[in-house]
Parts: sequence; structure tokens; C-alpha cells
Amino acid sequence: MSGDGSAAEGTDDDASADSPGPPVSEEGWERKTVAYRGISRRLAAHYLRNLGGELVGTDDPAEATRVDGDGWRVTLSAEKVTAAAAIRLTEVTAEFVGDPEVLAELLPKYRQKAMRAGG
Repeated sequence: MSGDGSAAEGTDDDASADSPGPPVSEEGWERKTVAYRGISRRLAAHYLRNLGGELVGTDDPAEATRVDGDGWRVTLSAEKVTAAAAIRLTEVTAEFVGDPEVLAELLPKYRQKAMRAGG
């Protein structure tokens, strides 16, 4: 896991091997990747939409693989991972690209929303 948090509570059935690939970057933008367990791709897309993003290619957060905002873009992917011998959780990876100043504001807000207490 490459994020700041992990949660061992519940999983959603949105986990899949579909990977939308990295978001297209603009000159001067930087790339950051974060992953969290115990949230769904639907929730990650919902959080990003609440932070000013718009879903790209779908109106359904559960199907969202890309969210664009002002000065940033994110691709979302989800997969089942083994957390312990018999425990499988959904891990959602969000790959951000954006203006460094915009990401410096956006990422802490996203992390606060996405991080959940382990159970």
C-alpha cells in the first residue's frame, strides 16, 4: 500500500483489474499516487467530486476511473488484495497529476476523507 492509511472494515464489489492508465499530465505538473484499503472506488470518486472534480466518461461514481478538477486529474483503479491469511480487502489507487500548488492543497483534503480507522 502506498497511501497514508488502511482500513480493515468492509469491502465493496467494485474491485477489478481494470486499470485506466496514468492521467495525462501538463507541462510543470507533478504526479502523486496514493492507495487506501477499505474504501471503494465509488467513495473515492465521491470524495474527489466533493473536492471540486467532475467524473469523466460516466455519471456513476462506482464506474468512475477518471476525475478531473481545476489544475488536476486523477485516475482511479481498484483491486482485491490480501491483507492477512484469509482477509481480502479492496484497495483503491488514485494516481494524481496536477499543478504542484494545487496538489499541495488537494492531497491533504483527499487523504483526510479517504483515511479511515482500522477495525
